[in-house]
Amino acid sequence: MATTSSMTRAEEIYQRLRADILNGRHEPGSRLRVEALKEKYGASSGVLREALPRLVGQGLATFAPQQGFRVVTVSPERLEELTEARVFIETHLVRESVTAGTVEWESDLLAAHHHLTRVPLFGDAGEINEGWLNAHARFHRVLLEGCSNRQLRDIATQLREAAEVYRCWARTPTEHSNRDIAAEHKTICERAIERDVPGVVEALSQHINITTHLLLNDYGRREEESKRDCGPSSP
Repeated sequence: MATTSSMTRAEEIYQRLRADILNGRHEPGSRLRVEALKEKYGASSGVLREALPRLVGQGLATFAPQQGFRVVTVSPERLEELTEARVFIETHLVRESVTAGTVEWESDLLAAHHHLTRVPLFGDAGEINEGWLNAHARFHRVLLEGCSNRQLRDIATQLREAAEVYRCWARTPTEHSNRDIAAEHKTICERAIERDVPGVVEALSQHINITTHLLLNDYGRREEESKRDCGPSSP
C-alpha cells in the first residue's frame, strides 16, 4: 500500500507535470521518459508511475505498450472535435447548474470570478501565468458545480484540460489581443447569477468557440509564414 508521503509526492509531481505540459515546457507529442523525468523532477520511478497515468486520465498524455507515455498530440482537427464536445457537455451542465445552484454556489462562483480578475494573465517572461491558468480552471469548474452529476462534471474537466494544451501550443498573445476575455468571464458570471439560462448558455458557447476560432486563425497564419520562410519547393 502506498504511504501518505508517497501519495503526497505523487500529487506534487502530477501538478508540476500538468503545469509544464499546459505551459508548453513539454512539447505536444513528445516522449515522457521515466528516466529523464526522474532527473528533471527529482522523483522516484514509483512516484512517476503514479503521476503519469493521471495525465492520461485527464487527456494531457497518452500511453501505448512498447512506446510509453507521450504528451498528447495537437492538430486543428482534434481542437475542433474537442470544442464541439465541450460546447455539447458544458452547455448542458451550465443549464442544470444555473437552474439548481444554491446560494452557496452563487457565493463560490462570485469568489472564483473575483479571484480570476485579480490574477495577471501573463508572467514576466510573456508566458501564460500558471496562477491564471489555475484561477481560470477554478472559475469554469465552479460554474458547473451547481449540477449534481459528478460524472458529467468530470468529463467536462477532462475536455477542458485537454483543450488548454492548445492555448499554450499557440505560444503567442494573439488569442488574447483580439478579444476581451475578462469581459467574457464577467458576462458569463453575471448571467449565471441572474439565473438567465439562455443568456449564460449563449455566453459560454461563444466563449468556448471564440477561443478555437482565434487559435485556428493563429495556427493558419503561422503555417503560411512557415511555408513562405521555406521558399518554393524544388522541381
